[in-house]
Amino acid sequence: MTLGYSSSRSESDVQTPVVPASTYRLQLGPRFTFAAAEAAVPYLASLGVSHLHLSPVLEAVPGSQHGYDVVDHARVRAELGGERGLRALAAAARAHGLGLVLDIVPNHMAVPVPLRLNRPLWEVLREGPGSPYARWFDIDWEGGGGQVLLPVLGGPDEGCEVVAGEGGEELLRYGGGLELPLRAGTAGLPLRELLDAQWYRAAWWREARTALNYRRFFTISDLIGVRVEDPAVFAAGHGKVLQLVREGVVAGLRIDHVDGLADPEQYLRRLRAAVGDGCWIVVEKILARAERLPASWPVAGTTGYDALHRVDGVFTDPVGVRRLARSYGEAAGQPASWEETASEAAREVLTVDLAAELATLERWAGPELAAAVGELLLASPVYRTYPGGPGPSAATLERAAARAGAAVVEGVRELLLRDPAFAARFAQTSAALRAKSLEDRAFYRWAPLLSATEVGGEPGDPAVSVAGFHAYCAELERDWPASGTVLSTHDTKRSADVRARISVLSQAPEAMGAPGGPPGADPQLAWVARQSALGLGEAPERESRLAAALLKAAREAGVHTSWTDPDEEYEAGIADLVPREAVELPPELAEAARANLLGMTLLHLAMPGVPEVYQGCEYEYRALVDPDNRRPVEFPRKALAALDSGAAPPDLAREKLALTAALLRLRRDRPGLFTGYAPLPARGPAAEHCVAFARPAGLVAVATRLSHRLAAAGGWRGTTLELPEGRWARVGGRPGGPAGAEYGGRVALAELLEGVPVAVLVRE
Repeated sequence: MTLGYSSSRSESDVQTPVVPASTYRLQLGPRFTFAAAEAAVPYLASLGVSHLHLSPVLEAVPGSQHGYDVVDHARVRAELGGERGLRALAAAARAHGLGLVLDIVPNHMAVPVPLRLNRPLWEVLREGPGSPYARWFDIDWEGGGGQVLLPVLGGPDEGCEVVAGEGGEELLRYGGGLELPLRAGTAGLPLRELLDAQWYRAAWWREARTALNYRRFFTISDLIGVRVEDPAVFAAGHGKVLQLVREGVVAGLRIDHVDGLADPEQYLRRLRAAVGDGCWIVVEKILARAERLPASWPVAGTTGYDALHRVDGVFTDPVGVRRLARSYGEAAGQPASWEETASEAAREVLTVDLAAELATLERWAGPELAAAVGELLLASPVYRTYPGGPGPSAATLERAAARAGAAVVEGVRELLLRDPAFAARFAQTSAALRAKSLEDRAFYRWAPLLSATEVGGEPGDPAVSVAGFHAYCAELERDWPASGTVLSTHDTKRSADVRARISVLSQAPEAMGAPGGPPGADPQLAWVARQSALGLGEAPERESRLAAALLKAAREAGVHTSWTDPDEEYEAGIADLVPREAVELPPELAEAARANLLGMTLLHLAMPGVPEVYQGCEYEYRALVDPDNRRPVEFPRKALAALDSGAAPPDLAREKLALTAALLRLRRDRPGLFTGYAPLPARGPAAEHCVAFARPAGLVAVATRLSHRLAAAGGWRGTTLELPEGRWARVGGRPGGPAGAEYGGRVALAELLEGVPVAVLVRE
């Protein structure tokens, strides 16, 4: 597959569009700074992207590898190069026709070490509810008896003393080195009285489960919720970001965890008013399959997990999924269904991990309605409902009533309608419950097909029909044409290329084989190890990366060990589950994985929406769950230059690079091609194995699905595809064949897809 399409634009010709043609995600950190990103700009411009999407850039906890633990909204992070470095990156990007998109975190701030790094929180701890910063945080002072519980101590009996800090300020210092401010006038009190007189109570970290009285991010007590719904807090928390947008340094924003906010729509309207219509905004919002983004939100759409689910799903065989589920149940002794697994995880998370949040809601609702609060939360099929929007569905109410009783469920529903504050906190808790119980627990317990356990997906029914894929794309083009789409992110549990390899098992369940492992090994984790190893294949530092991912999987599942109560004996045996040799696919399944990988790439880059390429994913990119997927990458500069010089791609990695660059450049230079959407049905005995569509302005995409089954059935066997009117030229060519071959009318898929599982055609 030669590249077939390149751009000869000079830098003086380029102009950054308001809506990105595509974005490229860069994970910034101490090992990859603004300067490193600036050095990559010429390569990324030649690749064809229009915008660089930067992970959070505001001041974070020192050493943070991700930046979501913000401590100061007013400063650009010094470890990345500070504001000067960011502006230099923006200038270099602009000179190459690229814009910047920032990932911003309005929902929470860090509870850092040292704690004084978060000045608003430090002042609240010193001055209490009378502090000007008290409005910043969701603190339930009444629930804590007038104190904020700080679950920051390493043990229940950690000693403390009063010491003089910098500048002579008297502080409370605990044995682990933690320093906290003292309330004015309390320094001379006896120690017990002094502790009781503070506006906080420093406690053993285990107390957070039951006694925490501030809102947090999921179950992470080191991240305290911010009351961004307060106009003054919004202004203070967004001042620097708004300045960067107004001065043209930043062209777009990604809003992290919008479901954590009290009123997402109110927040988004305030943000839109502040940045104007020219700023592209997408929200990290996880939608259930039948759920839709509220049409009233003033955004371009989501970050794209809904698209990921459809692209993955159309390459998944539902028959094989069911066979794998049966085999998994027999081998691992797991529950009979995904629904049972998810339900059990949700109840466990709500009553244990989120016990403090549940207790707050129950106290708010009163003893008569308390039981119904939890049942309503457990019955919800979506992450959250929204103030002013539709409340719990009839089905949700019915499920809750079956356990708690219709009368009390109706009482909670009425409370949700008449008390906006209770409704907001209920919704925020619902979002945390769904995220924690699904993404961080049930997805690690249900493992028949690991490629299906991805954020936004439905592991119990992951397959998507061709008709379902087309319906989604048509709806996306109609309602949210500038929405983001993704295949790999910093949060995906496995990169798209790893999932492409694992998902071939849905076409050949027998290839799963026996999970293996030493005698007495956990059969469920052995199953996970087998599929993970198959997905990763031969890769640098394979054994250590697999061992780390398996340890995380075991702790997140929380069955035999956990983050808070690790079982050292169990964990000592995890590394023994990692195969000593790389697990490679047999040739026929390797070819099916190639078809999946290139097909997923094609659909993602040609379908409606604004596609995002995660760092390194223009090349074959195999990564496991974070932090593995946040490792620094080497950009394939030489490989792209070789393709541009006319070299044929010698392997799958460069096939993917050629396809990616061709489509990104088309999107950037001929955006009109990517408008409208029309399915193209194949005709013939193998029609179900073709997914094809036209962008009516002049582009056709054709991909092979379930190619292993196709080969077993005898290939295309006369199956044809009717192209729209006109003459069509191939972009990208095929192995051994030239780019630019022309087609028209009815074409045989055996000819169009000879030697390659995908085709991109442009009308001449």
